[in-house]
Amino acid sequence: MSRKIGIALLGCGRVAQHYAKIFGLIDSQRYQILGCCDLDFSKAASLSNALKSKSFTDYEAMLEAISPDLILILTPSGLHYQHSKIALEKGVHVLVEKPITMIPSQAIELEKISRDKGLLYCVAFQNRFNPAIQKIKSAFDSGRFGKIVTATIRLRWCRYQDYYNDGWHGTWEQDGGVINQQAIHHVDVINWLVGPVDSVSVAATKRLNQLEAEDTLVGLIKFKNGALGTIEATTAARPKDFEASLSVISENGIVQIGGIALNKIDLWNFTKDEIGDDEVPEKFSQEVPTGYGLSHIELLEKIFDELLSGQKPVSPIPVSDAISTTYLIHALYQSEEINGWVSVNQESISSRLGKKN
Repeated sequence: MSRKIGIALLGCGRVAQHYAKIFGLIDSQRYQILGCCDLDFSKAASLSNALKSKSFTDYEAMLEAISPDLILILTPSGLHYQHSKIALEKGVHVLVEKPITMIPSQAIELEKISRDKGLLYCVAFQNRFNPAIQKIKSAFDSGRFGKIVTATIRLRWCRYQDYYNDGWHGTWEQDGGVINQQAIHHVDVINWLVGPVDSVSVAATKRLNQLEAEDTLVGLIKFKNGALGTIEATTAARPKDFEASLSVISENGIVQIGGIALNKIDLWNFTKDEIGDDEVPEKFSQEVPTGYGLSHIELLEKIFDELLSGQKPVSPIPVSDAISTTYLIHALYQSEEINGWVSVNQESISSRLGKKN
C-alpha cells in the first residue's frame, strides 16, 4: 500500500456529510479521497466536489476505476451486507456504519471472508473512543467498580416525520426502529462495559412518528454477572435531541455519562477517592456539535495506523463485539414480538428485523 490510504465513500447522504467534516480534521498526508458513489448523481457530484475526488453512480465500476484501499459503507442499513461483501471479495478493506449487518449470520460470513483475505473489516461504533467512555472503560478494567448493581442507557433524541419518509428509515427490511438505528451505539456501549447480557424483556411502540418499526422502546436487562439494567430509547423527544446517557451504580461508586452523544461525565463519585478524581469530569468531557460526536476521528486514525503498519490489520472494534451487539438487538426485538423474556443467544433472532414483510 502507498503511504497515502486511498479511500472511497459509498453513499453520499446524511452521515457522509459528517465524514466530510471529519476528514477536514485529520492529517491529509495520511489519506486521499479517490471517489464518492451514490445512485443520486447530484449527491455524489456534490460530495466528490467538496472532497476533490471523482463521482460515480455505479459501485462496482467505482471500485474497478479507482482501486481504493478502504471503502466507507454509508448506505442504508439493509444494504450493508451486500455492499461490504462486494468490497471484501474484491480485496478492499471495509469500514461500515452501524449496524454491521442486519442479521448476525451475515456478519459472521463476512468476518470469515475478511479473515481469509487478511482484510480489515470494522463497524463504526465510534462512541467507544469518546474520552468519557474510555475513562469509564479503564475503571471497569481496573476493577474499580466492584460488583455492579444496575446500569442504564437513555436515548432521548428527536426525529421528525420527514426523516422516516425517505423509503428506508424505520422499515423492518432496511433499518428497524430507534433501537437498531440510533440507540444501537448505546446498546453496544452497555454490552461492552457491563455485558454480556443474559436476557431481556421490552415493550415498544410508535408514539409520534409513522414507521414500520418503533420510535420508542423501554426494556429490562439481566446481565450474566447478576446486575440488572434498563433501556429507554426514543426518537419522539421534542423539539430537539436532548440526551444520550449511561449510568452505572456499583458497590464502590456511581458514574453517569451524559450529553447528547455520551460525551460528558456528569457524575464521578466513588467510595474511595483516587488522585485526580476531582478533575475527571472536566478532563474527560468533550463538547460535540451533534449526536454523531467527534470520535470518528479517533476511529479513522486507528484504522489508518493499522493499514499503514505493514502488518495484517486488526480492526479497532472486533467484529465479534459487533456480532454480539447484533444478537442483543435481535433479542430485544424478539422479546417485543413474543411479549416476554428472551435469552440472548444465537437462537434469539427477530422474525422482522432485516426481512421483507
